[in-house]
Amino acid sequence: MTVAFAELRERADRRWRELNDSAWVRVGGGVSGEAAGCDEVIDAFNSELASVDVSSTVSRVGMYGLCYAEPLVDIKTPGGPRVWYANVTPEQVPGLVEKHVKGGQPVGAQAFAYESAGEGQVLQGVAKFQDLPDVAAQTRIATRNFGHIDPQDLLQYIANGGYAGLEKALDGMAPDQVLDEVKGSGLRGRGGAAFPTGLKWSFLSGNPAPVKYVLCNCEEGDPGAFNDKAILESDPHTLLEGLILAGYATGATKGFIFIRQGHDEPINAARKAVADAYEAGLLGENILGSEFSYDAEVVLTGDSYVAGEETALMEAIEGKRSQPRYRPPFPAQAGLWQKPSNINNVKSLSYVPQIIARGGEWFKTVGTEKSSGTALVCLTGDIVRPGLFEIPMGLTIRQVLEDIGGGAPGAKKIKVLQTGGPLGGVLGEEAFDTEIDFDAMSAAGAILGSGGIIVGDEDVNVVDLTRALVAFNQFESCGKCFPCRLGTTHMLETLDRVCMNKAYEEDFALMDRIGSSMKVGSLCGHGQLGYNPILSAVKFFKDEFDACIAEHAGPVGAFPDGSMITPSRTRP
Repeated sequence: MTVAFAELRERADRRWRELNDSAWVRVGGGVSGEAAGCDEVIDAFNSELASVDVSSTVSRVGMYGLCYAEPLVDIKTPGGPRVWYANVTPEQVPGLVEKHVKGGQPVGAQAFAYESAGEGQVLQGVAKFQDLPDVAAQTRIATRNFGHIDPQDLLQYIANGGYAGLEKALDGMAPDQVLDEVKGSGLRGRGGAAFPTGLKWSFLSGNPAPVKYVLCNCEEGDPGAFNDKAILESDPHTLLEGLILAGYATGATKGFIFIRQGHDEPINAARKAVADAYEAGLLGENILGSEFSYDAEVVLTGDSYVAGEETALMEAIEGKRSQPRYRPPFPAQAGLWQKPSNINNVKSLSYVPQIIARGGEWFKTVGTEKSSGTALVCLTGDIVRPGLFEIPMGLTIRQVLEDIGGGAPGAKKIKVLQTGGPLGGVLGEEAFDTEIDFDAMSAAGAILGSGGIIVGDEDVNVVDLTRALVAFNQFESCGKCFPCRLGTTHMLETLDRVCMNKAYEEDFALMDRIGSSMKVGSLCGHGQLGYNPILSAVKFFKDEFDACIAEHAGPVGAFPDGSMITPSRTRP
C-alpha cells in the first residue's frame, strides 16, 4: 500500500468509526427519495435532534433501490441493530427520535426490517433486511454501497473498500495486466450492445497516440430506466474509480462523464466526486505517487435521446448538434476531437473497481457462462414493488416479476413487458421464463439494453403501447439519415391507422419492408432497432393487431394529433 493511500485509508477508517460510535440516521435520497419527500424528513430529523442531548448524525445517503418504500430511513444506535422504517413522514419523526435515537429502543410496530449488530439480537415480529424477498434475490456489486454511504463523502467510500482496486493497480499491476483482468472477467458492456469490455478497451490501448480519451455515457434517456443516474446519485466514486482504471489500462490521458443536462442530482454528485478526487490526489498528476497522470471532467448535453449514441455523444461534447458520425474511422482511431477514444456505459465502468480488487475469476462466478456478473433492473409500471434491483444474470424474467416485484397490484395478471428502452422489445407471457441474459433475451426478440422493464397488466392496450414507443422513436430521430427519419414517420402513420381501425392486412407487410430498410440503411442503432417494438409486439400479440386490422373492431386509442380516448372493444 502506498503511503499516500495508507493515509487516506486511515482518515477514512477514523471517520467511519466516528459515525458508528454515535446514533446514525440515514435517509435514502436520489430522485426517488426526493420525489417521495426525503428532504422534508431530513429537515424534521435535524430539527428534532437539535433539541435532544444525544450525539448523532443525519446523513442523506443514496437510494437503496426499494422505491416503493421511500422515504426509507434507517437508524443505528451504538451496539443496537440497524433498523429500517419505510414510507416515513415528517410527522413520524418526533416519535422515532424519542424512542429509538434517544431511548435506544427500535419502534417495532413501525419497523420495516432490521439487521442484527451481534449474536442473538432479534427484533420480534420484524423481518431481517437480508431476508426480504427483493433484497435476498440480489447480488450487489455496482450497487454495493447504495443506501449505505453518503455519496458526497469520499472518506465513507474509501472506508468501505473504495479505491482499493486503483491502489492495487498502481502499486503492483502493469496496464496490460489490468486490461487482461477485465478481459478475463467476461464483462460485457451494459449500454445495450453487450460487447466485451476488455476487447473494446484493447482497441484503444493498442493505439500509441500521446493523447487518448475515455468517455462515460450517462445520457440515459430511456423511459423506465434510471440505474445509470442512480449510480451517480448513490455512489459516484465507484464510477469515477472505474473511469480512472479504464484510463490506466488503455493509456488514456483524460476521462469525460457525459450527463444529460437538467438532472441536477447526478450532475452535482459527479462534479463533487471529481473535485474531491483531485483534492485527495486520486486525479491529476502522479496519482497516489505513481507515474500515472489522468484528468477527468463532467460534461453535459441537451435533451437529445440520440446523444446516447457513441459518436453523437462525441459531437455533443465538441459543442455540435448531437448526430451520429459516419464510420470508419471508428472512435478508437479518431474519436473526440479526432483523438483516439473509448466509450463505456456507467454500469460497465462501475463493475471494474471490484473486478480489479477481487479478480476477474471472482466476477465470472456470478451470472451465466456467456453473461457474467449482474444486471441492474428497473421495475416500473403495474408492479407491487417498483424499484432498482441488482440481480445475478440467469434469473428468469418471471422470477424478477414475481419474487422481486411481487406481481401486479390488485391480483391482476401481468400481460406485457416493455424491455430495453423504446428500441427494445414488447414481450408477452410466453417469454416470461426467458433468462435475463444478453443472448437469451435477444433470442426471445428483446434486448436487456439499459435494464428498464416496464410492466403492463391485463388492462394494457398493446397496440396503443406500441404506437407510443414508435412515436417516441420518431420524435427523437435526429433526422440525419433518411431511412430513420422517414422510416419512423411512415411506421407511425401506419400505426395511427391501426389505432383508428383504418388499416388493412397489407400494412403488416408495409411495416416489415420499412423496418427492414431501416435496419440495413440507418446510420446508428436508433434507426437500426426502430422496428423492434412492432416486430416483437406482433410476435406476441398478433390477435390484438388483427382485431384492429382484419375485424376492424379492436381497441381504439391514440390519434395522430396526440389525443387519447378510453380503449374500447367496439368501434365508436
